[in-house]
Amino acid sequence: MSEFYVKAGDSVSFAKTVGETDIYLFAGITGDFSVNHVNEQYMAGSKYKHRIAHGALLVGYMSTCSTMMIDKCAGTAGDETPVSLGYDRVRFLGPVFIGDTVSLTYTITEIDPVKRQSRADIKVVKQDGALVAVAQHIIRWVRDKG
Repeated sequence: MSEFYVKAGDSVSFAKTVGETDIYLFAGITGDFSVNHVNEQYMAGSKYKHRIAHGALLVGYMSTCSTMMIDKCAGTAGDETPVSLGYDRVRFLGPVFIGDTVSLTYTITEIDPVKRQSRADIKVVKQDGALVAVAQHIIRWVRDKG
């Protein structure tokens, strides 16, 4: 094992087809019932022609990737607990519709062993190759004692 739990270049991927159930369950959990997400007739008259997934749902998929990265180094954290410090530079670059398959790639770009944290770039791409979202994510390994 290297000096730290992850190293620059470490990567995980996740893919998911966005279903109608995903949209409605997420709307119910968050209370975000915007017509953009739940009203097909309204959206038919828009530029998009169809309902679009919540941007925050995509951030949820990004969280799946951070968990996968943490799981990848499971058992090596010793007396530290990895936690998310948050997402920076989140941008939604294009719509994701019900039935689209998104593929996410989470790649470690920086390590700061003094701060006990890593930074990663996240890219979200649809089945047609369109980049639809990007973000950066920070994981910090917090000492359990002391």
